Amino acid sequence: MDTLQQLAPHVWQLLFPVGHVYLVALPDDGYAAVDTGLPGSAPAILDAVTRLGGRPGALRQIVLTHCHVDHMGSAADLVAATGARVLAGAPEVPYVDGTRPEPQPDLTPVERVLHEQVLAGMAAEGVPPLRRTGVDVALRDGDVLDGWPEPARVLHVPGHTPGSIALHLPGSRVLLPGDTIATDPDGTRVLLGPFNVDRARAVASFRRLAALEEVDTVCVPHGVPIRADGHAALAAATPEADWW
Repeated sequence: MDTLQQLAPHVWQLLFPVGHVYLVALPDDGYAAVDTGLPGSAPAILDAVTRLGGRPGALRQIVLTHCHVDHMGSAADLVAATGARVLAGAPEVPYVDGTRPEPQPDLTPVERVLHEQVLAGMAAEGVPPLRRTGVDVALRDGDVLDGWPEPARVLHVPGHTPGSIALHLPGSRVLLPGDTIATDPDGTRVLLGPFNVDRARAVASFRRLAALEEVDTVCVPHGVPIRADGHAALAAATPEADWW
């Protein structure tokens, strides 16, 4: 299976075992990365940009949906390689740059077992240590990203972390929800993303995203992307009942 899959006219998924990365083609022949995978993922991301026709340095923006290691893990390496600007939700900035300790999730018993499995898997794979990075642009709810192929609206979706964000591209009917939304491994069930610092706020953020009508494709970081009729799939989900 090719790890690089096109999901929309300007959007590709780069598949990783943990934490998928999404690449967006920009009108200036550059690219934006939404999240960066675990530490050590930068070579695969840069290779994907090259496969899409980008020249060295074509990665112009890195949008971090939140501060977790499987999302910001390779941001510092990508910045060093390309000079890309880093964008993140304003409340998330001190966790991304390391000036404040990352808030810890409030785990249910089921989540605790899964969390331990994920950490053990990362240790077994020898994932390099996280390098922190600065944030060039602090994003707020309602912002629209500059230089994208269509208006990309920033949505503040707290709960998974305090400053989690999602991106909505209504023209392409694409939603990049960060870890607020996940799917199971075969893509048959839509789930609340696990490991939340505030479960009630995460559920409310999920419901906010589910209310968006202009959504067909949902680019989840964990699980299988929803490729059609995403609005209906999100509306039918039951996030309140997940992960107990």
